[in-house]
Amino acid sequence: MGKQLRQQRRGRGGPVYRSPSHRHMGAVKHPEGANITGKILDIVHAPGRLGPLAQVEFGGKVQNVIAAEGMTVGQEIMVGSSAPLLSGNVIPLAALPEGTLVHNIEARPGDGGKFVRTSGGAATLVSRGEKVIVLMPSGEFKSFDPRCRASIGTVAGGGHTEKPFGKAGNKFHAYRSRSKAYFKVKGVAMNAVNHPHGGGGHPHVGKPSTVGRNAPPGRKVGRLSPQRKKKEK
Repeated sequence: MGKQLRQQRRGRGGPVYRSPSHRHMGAVKHPEGANITGKILDIVHAPGRLGPLAQVEFGGKVQNVIAAEGMTVGQEIMVGSSAPLLSGNVIPLAALPEGTLVHNIEARPGDGGKFVRTSGGAATLVSRGEKVIVLMPSGEFKSFDPRCRASIGTVAGGGHTEKPFGKAGNKFHAYRSRSKAYFKVKGVAMNAVNHPHGGGGHPHVGKPSTVGRNAPPGRKVGRLSPQRKKKEK
């Protein structure tokens, strides 16, 4: 009968591989409007995220924003082109000088922020003109509309990778909380009864390693079967 492969389960989806909505604290984006000021009420841990969030009150409405390094409770956050270059302020890219560290950059003006949102992340503004060129954390140079807004500074929580897990169980729970697949034994290392790739005196795949082009989603992973070469007339 064989065994259902784990990549099939992952491709089919389900609660194990789906981002847990109950662990997220709602939308995390820049506040709407310009030349407004808010006050940080609290800095909280956000389940499902690696970095903390700041709860900021803008005109009587509390909104979650990505916390930047150096933020403190009671600090005022300003939004607009006239805001000073302080950590956490939201300013259009056209009003920022070259070399400024920014995060939560908008892909389009007014969308609330799409890029550089992970803990410890920061991008560097390189040049301004018809398009603003930004050096992303990956090393890529990306161009943005000058009207796109960004937060000043580096995302908080960047030191989490320096702490060792200590034991495998801690890493298991860390991956489970983020809905990521935990490390598993590869199929060629198993016995023949446990996996189609298992068994044999040496590591080998127990069947063709290519996948048919008409395979259903979940099974169509890996290398596709090669097409037959047409004979030239």
